[in-house]
Amino acid sequence: MATSNQINNLLDTKQKKLSFFQNLVLVATADGYVDRMESDFLVMIGNQLELTEEDTRPIADNYATLRFIIPDDSLQRTVELQTLVMMMLQDGKLSEKEYSLCLDYTRRIGYTDARLNELIRTLGEGNL
Repeated sequence: MATSNQINNLLDTKQKKLSFFQNLVLVATADGYVDRMESDFLVMIGNQLELTEEDTRPIADNYATLRFIIPDDSLQRTVELQTLVMMMLQDGKLSEKEYSLCLDYTRRIGYTDARLNELIRTLGEGNL
């Protein structure tokens, strides 16, 4: 898993950081409810990315109409997928809607269903 320094180096513009955060919000809200652990995870990532509430408010206010933003960089795609899976696992439940969204992202970046399932198993140990 990438460290916060690696993520900050990878996401070297405000737009990349906002796109990354938007994708996390999409997964967090997929099941219609953001629980405390998911909310805390979003706040932690937002803080690591040095995003302000002002930066993220348009994402929160418009989450229902947002779509995934797929990064151009392959390393960024991989790190983002890992973080999306971590977001999905925050509440200790594997929501079908969250899984479907992560699966859509996985396929759009050229990975297989098996790769997503492997990440869920690896990152979910002790969380589910």
